[in-house]
Amino acid sequence: MEPEVRRRHATSFGAAAGAYAEHRPGYAPAAVRWALAAAPGARVLDLGAGTGKLTSTLVELGADVTAVEPDPAMLAELRRALPAVRALSGGAEAIPLPDASVDAVLAGNALHWFDMAVAGREIGRVLAPGGVLAGLWNVMDDRVEWVAGLARVGGSAAVGPRDTLGSWRAATARAHLPGTGRTARSGSPEQAEFPHGQRRTADSLVATIATRAGVLVMPEPERAATLGRIRAFLASRPETAGGEFTLPMLTGVLRVRRLGISPR
Repeated sequence: MEPEVRRRHATSFGAAAGAYAEHRPGYAPAAVRWALAAAPGARVLDLGAGTGKLTSTLVELGADVTAVEPDPAMLAELRRALPAVRALSGGAEAIPLPDASVDAVLAGNALHWFDMAVAGREIGRVLAPGGVLAGLWNVMDDRVEWVAGLARVGGSAAVGPRDTLGSWRAATARAHLPGTGRTARSGSPEQAEFPHGQRRTADSLVATIATRAGVLVMPEPERAATLGRIRAFLASRPETAGGEFTLPMLTGVLRVRRLGISPR
């Protein structure tokens, strides 16, 4: 993706912050526990926290959470939903925290938006020795036939390169989490997937897909046509045509542990 196109996608969510907060799923608690690889009460940075979907699960698991989010509208939704959480304006490339101040840095559906050439050093600066960096993604389970059909009908803009299990596995098969500072030593990346699901109706699933970056940046006629095709597909399927259903999902996690500090 070209840098300017990538920037447009990455900054598109604020215009739909309310819908994002309402319709996007949270994260499988088992996935978050595995991502942390730490005891309850660990100091955790939720980086690119959005409206607080991952933040809320971290709070429920007993973590000491700081949320950092660059978009003012997304940050406002997070503060409204989780007023007791320390929530700061900032981005992965300029994290407003002191050196070695957190035990884990987690990013929910956000790591792919970071400029890791810069963010890797910043993450290394705030991450304590022995800490963990993990990206989490909620993905639709396209091993289920109707979900695979939905992905085909939606197209690559509506169902992006990390929105289905198959595409997420392909995108992360050879992925690595860049070094977190020139003196940091890291272990090998670890990958895991955890079953998840979200209760949806056809209308609310269309509303969820409408919050994806590829849809948000579409010209309005193209956006309406894309969502119309998805709506028609869901109306045609017995699994999704009649009221509520569970959208089969998984939370995929890519994790690396920081082993310590090597000599300069």
